[in-house]
Amino acid sequence: MNISLKMVGADVAHAMAAPVIAPDRVSQVTNRSPYPNYKVIVLNDDFNTFPHVVECLVKYIPGMNSDYAWELAHQIDSEGQAIVWVGPQEQAELYHMQLGGEGLTMAPLEVA
Repeated sequence: MNISLKMVGADVAHAMAAPVIAPDRVSQVTNRSPYPNYKVIVLNDDFNTFPHVVECLVKYIPGMNSDYAWELAHQIDSEGQAIVWVGPQEQAELYHMQLGGEGLTMAPLEVA
């Protein structure tokens, strides 16, 4: 029994004394690009009123206030479209669906 204990003790002592070599960190790092943001774009049409567009933007777009929503509604009318929100894909899909569900004419989501 003493022999096996000495051998175990010797193995532990050897393991503790042996240098530990860390793997090369550079080889472990993968090149991860961040997830892209997406643009939610409302298009001009002949049937949605300014008040309806403003109401929808304020209702569904986080942080949207009435004054900025009116500016966007005028941009939609004069330029044919406006980017109303930019951010992660899942949220962009939600806002796109909600605004479209209210009858706004939506462009397909675009990578920002």
